Amino acid sequence: MALQSRIRELDTRHRDLDAAIDSARRKPAADPLKIMEMKRQKLRLKEEADTLRRQLPH
Repeated sequence: MALQSRIRELDTRHRDLDAAIDSARRKPAADPLKIMEMKRQKLRLKEEADTLRRQLPH
């Protein structure tokens, strides 16, 4: 149960970060380094969620 809860939390953070990236890209003075770091963080969240999903019993 705790594993599924953590996966949901990571998925939510991933989705929120995706929205933040989209918002940052729309700004005229968007900081490309900040966007790149957010993309890296988004990837780490996805990888962690995928790793946890593989641990779930089938």
